[in-house]
Amino acid sequence: MNMNDLKNSKAPVSTVTINKNDFDAPTGNIYEAISIASKRAVQINSEIKKELLEKLEEFATYSDSLEEVFENKEQIEVSKFYEKLPKPHALAVREWLDDKIYHRNTEKDA
Repeated sequence: MNMNDLKNSKAPVSTVTINKNDFDAPTGNIYEAISIASKRAVQINSEIKKELLEKLEEFATYSDSLEEVFENKEQIEVSKFYEKLPKPHALAVREWLDDKIYHRNTEKDA
């Protein structure tokens, strides 16, 4: 997942109500569906965090001087962009509902 994927995502930025029957339809079990979506949300969160830290690393200054405070407009814009993105759980739920998450039950496969 890259910045353009995040920007063009159809995931809501605020809370929305989702039909339980639509959400658990792929598994037939609401707990299993939530578990899969939550694991995907953790993956998305770590991807976003890694990307953000890489971008902010470009702006890092390695000086011990506390007297000077630099306001970097580009750094502020990057931070604002990430703040406006849908939350990882919203992205994961949208992926789940769009059937973009691969999952399998290893107990049933055995």
